[in-house]
Amino acid sequence: MGLNNFLRLFLPKDKIFYEVFENIVINLQEMIHELKTALDEPDKDIRFKMLANIETGEHKNDEYTHQIFVELSKNFITPFDREDIHYLATSLDDIADYMYASTKKMLTYNVEHTDEYMKELVNISEKSIVALADAVNKLRSMKNISQIRHDCVLINSLENKADDVLDSAILNLFAKNTDAIQIIKLKDIYQDLEVISDKCEDASNVIESIIIKYA
Repeated sequence: MGLNNFLRLFLPKDKIFYEVFENIVINLQEMIHELKTALDEPDKDIRFKMLANIETGEHKNDEYTHQIFVELSKNFITPFDREDIHYLATSLDDIADYMYASTKKMLTYNVEHTDEYMKELVNISEKSIVALADAVNKLRSMKNISQIRHDCVLINSLENKADDVLDSAILNLFAKNTDAIQIIKLKDIYQDLEVISDKCEDASNVIESIIIKYA
């Protein structure tokens, strides 16, 4: 093996990791858009078909996450800490998992109608994912640290807002519903929808850790 080829083995594979993370956030944005559109769809049959499509995005995200782990096992030098890469990949995957979990429950529980609480929680998550995508895309150059921090602060603020919406949703649910089974179903869905924003915050915490170490 020539010297140049040998040295190339130890060069950081920045493009590989950044490109996969950027693909992940594109996929997450597509998933949350599909979910938001589905909740606004008045026709139950059409809505259920759209909700079922979320599973495809979740599987796609699994493939990207697996690709990150494979690259970690292959590359000795990485653009930032291996643990941070692992944590970021895992937290981004959790976002997709909870989007899928919430839609699966809507289908399994045969939820006839969506409500404003579901829609508001998804709206908040969409804003969080957009901010998260912006932060992830800026990691490649590390040139706009202040904007990355701004994105992370925004995600934290949105998570707090989602907590408030969840509280209001549950209070309203117990105040206006006497059907115990319906209460259990809707409460379960509200909680999964709220966790999406929690997982966005987890991912933003990892990003903050990265920029503190490398900025």
